[in-house]
Amino acid sequence: MAIELDDVPSGLAPGSGTRSLIERFWPAAPTMSAADRRFFTEQLALMLETGANLHEALTLIRDQSQTPAMLEVVGQLLEKVSGGRTFASALAEHPRVFSTTYVNLVAASENGGFLYQVLTELVRMEEKSDELKGTVRSALSYPIFLSVFSVSVVVFVLMAVFPKFAVMFAKIHDQLPVTTIMLMHASDFLRSYWPHTLVLIVVLIVLALRWAASQSGKETVDRVKLTVPGLKTIFMQIYLTQALRVMSLSLAHGVNITDTLIATRDVVKNGILQRFFRAVEDQVQQGNGIAAGFLEEDRIPVLVQQMISTGEQSGNLPKVMSRLADYYERELTKRLHGLAKMAEPIMLMIMGVVVGLIVSSLILPIFKLSRAVS
Repeated sequence: MAIELDDVPSGLAPGSGTRSLIERFWPAAPTMSAADRRFFTEQLALMLETGANLHEALTLIRDQSQTPAMLEVVGQLLEKVSGGRTFASALAEHPRVFSTTYVNLVAASENGGFLYQVLTELVRMEEKSDELKGTVRSALSYPIFLSVFSVSVVVFVLMAVFPKFAVMFAKIHDQLPVTTIMLMHASDFLRSYWPHTLVLIVVLIVLALRWAASQSGKETVDRVKLTVPGLKTIFMQIYLTQALRVMSLSLAHGVNITDTLIATRDVVKNGILQRFFRAVEDQVQQGNGIAAGFLEEDRIPVLVQQMISTGEQSGNLPKVMSRLADYYERELTKRLHGLAKMAEPIMLMIMGVVVGLIVSSLILPIFKLSRAVS
């Protein structure tokens, strides 16, 4: 569910393709971070709005750059612009920093003479994207913390607490509860084979990541996101928020429909929806309009189909898409907050059951020992 605008441009960029798994985790060279890109975009918009020309603005930003990666990228942009290149073509040579949406919008604004307005909108879009990611993180952080904490406590009890009772419980082994016997076996296994278990877990994680990065793995994960009840609503709202915001911004600032759909396809990180936007592009090229493509996809909510059809007929498609993006972002935020509130008591209940099981597995045998002694 990548929300950042860091996709490889197509059209203006010379060549595109999927980076390897190694390049994703260990890039060959440092590059501008999302925060650097936002600072660059915001400062450039401000300087252009106050009357500075593009060359002056890039020079000032380069001189203010505080990271080597930003200094290098802005320096290269300044060099290309000074040499007579368009700003959009210079941006397109840095696909890891500037997305297709970014490049296409800048290209359209250079032709129309409203560059600083587009840059301001790009900053706003990134802020919305960060808000969305923050909502997702906050909704997931507490359940993840409780899960990790619970597993850690269980492992600690099995490896450090249960062995201290092993000799004592051996005297009444035939009278032990089933749960106690199972936990004692688990304790023995972990203490004897914890290096092997750790290696096995790491290997399984690596294999799972490699499978998820493969074509079949991506296809399966993408299908699960859009078919499993509960998950499909959340992911569809995320994808619609991303896609509709990019399409609204692009169409409102003069980017042609084909380039808009290409940029949208790159932003939405789901193979099924990427094929959908490719089908919409085919419909547009056949002269049927965007709404015709949306009406043919059953996964798209009826509200979106109807609103886009109405917006296309009335000539207000960018405004309609912007309103839909805001609506789905609000719905997603409410849904995630609701799930987070539900997850907290559920996780606490699970922790209570686990702790109660462990405690009872220790306490009951001790009571039996005390009765045997008395």
